[in-house]
Amino acid sequence: MRIVYAGSPQFAVKPLAALLEAGAEVCAVITQPDRPVGRKKILTPTPVKAYAEAAGLPVFAFPKIRDCAAEVRALGGDIMITCAYGQLLSQEILNCFNGGVWNLHASLLPQFRGASPIQAAIYAGEEYTGVTVMKTELALDAGGILLVKRCKTGESSYGELQERLSALAAEAAVEAVEHIRNGNVQLLIQDEAKATYCKKINKADARIDFSRPSGDICRLVRASDPQPAAYCMLGGEIFNIFSAQPCDFSGDGKCGEVVGISADKSSFTVKCGGGAVKISEGQAAGGKRQPARDLINGRKICLGVVLD
Repeated sequence: MRIVYAGSPQFAVKPLAALLEAGAEVCAVITQPDRPVGRKKILTPTPVKAYAEAAGLPVFAFPKIRDCAAEVRALGGDIMITCAYGQLLSQEILNCFNGGVWNLHASLLPQFRGASPIQAAIYAGEEYTGVTVMKTELALDAGGILLVKRCKTGESSYGELQERLSALAAEAAVEAVEHIRNGNVQLLIQDEAKATYCKKINKADARIDFSRPSGDICRLVRASDPQPAAYCMLGGEIFNIFSAQPCDFSGDGKCGEVVGISADKSSFTVKCGGGAVKISEGQAAGGKRQPARDLINGRKICLGVVLD
């Protein structure tokens, strides 16, 4: 069974690697075009492209795959597996594969359809998340479910949970191909009444409102670590916050005010609308990500400073 694999970010590398290690016949890889990266705008391939080329696989980076049905059909794939590819598929593309197009989605569908399922699960405080393998339809993430892999969300940051789910997606990809190859394709129809959606998260979405309860703020921090990074303003400039933990506080102070510094300077405490948050890592404008001790010693943070 010939497989065309479509993916772009680092998250999609492990599933591709797992398919190759399992002996699957990946005949081609499709990914997003190279993009300018960094301050110098250096044209850079996607992580999937870099891995696929190193593995000796033919790679195609269609600017708009919807306009390239003939080229996709010419690849000769029986099925297509997509994982965080980054482009919407047309019916003409779906029709190129007699065995169907199958997507690895990083949520327990029908929850969190859309572009940011991992971050959405963390911010919503979900105890469990996972990877769903579904048959792709034109409607967003609405196809029948082939299999599901679950894991606990825990207190993971977005970066940490993304790594775990990438490994889970690798297991799911191998199992899905085996099911499809053996004709063991019994799909569970998604319950539309339970469907939820999440949009792409940008920097503006990660701004901290210290009038919110401490639990909400800590989930936002975890869901935005490392990207786009939860932030507030300090002295009129962006101040990114990482590694926040909720704690009790009943004293006086404004929301956003630094009301405590630990004896060893390993953290500082900020008053919230409900309780407080204990912050052990941050990043001042123009600086690097630093432990709280360095921010306190560098006088970026002190008692009475208000973060807004």
